[in-house]
Amino acid sequence: MAGRDAELHASGQLGDRQAAVPAVTGLITGHAVYALVAVAGLAIIVASSPAALTALTVAGAGYLLWLGRGVLRQPAVPSTAGGSADASPVRVLLKGAGISGLNPKALLLYFSLFPQFIDPATGWPVAARTGLLATVHLTACAVVYLAVGVLARTVLSSRPSAARAVTRVSGAMMIAMGAILLVGRLAG
Repeated sequence: MAGRDAELHASGQLGDRQAAVPAVTGLITGHAVYALVAVAGLAIIVASSPAALTALTVAGAGYLLWLGRGVLRQPAVPSTAGGSADASPVRVLLKGAGISGLNPKALLLYFSLFPQFIDPATGWPVAARTGLLATVHLTACAVVYLAVGVLARTVLSSRPSAARAVTRVSGAMMIAMGAILLVGRLAG
């Protein structure tokens, strides 16, 4: 999905075979920081406060609507040039960690979406349930980012119209998800 993490896609670093693994590791590291904070209990504090949950959900929905509108207005096309050849793996990893660690979508995922699936009254400890959700998310992200890294340069860089179509579908999905979150939270 287009967003801040797509900066690595656009820069060619996920499509650069030597930079793909450090880039994905960095992106996952940034998300893992949010996961650890959520497992430590902040997500359940948000879940137990209807006002905080509503505020974060509305903010997340608004952000998705804004992002989706921007993507539809100016769809990105991957460049045919590769990523920076002089970027060290550590530098690429740190860039990925910074991008995802500062990504408000990740923050909103862990603190507005996850709490909806956490009920302290059930048999599982809150930390265990949060940890499971985070593990599923981190694994899915790693698989998707690696797949995008392998396929993006091969398929989309030689087909700019396909790249624009994929970006537009992504923008439309962001708008749909934002609208669903907003309507669901405000109607409930």
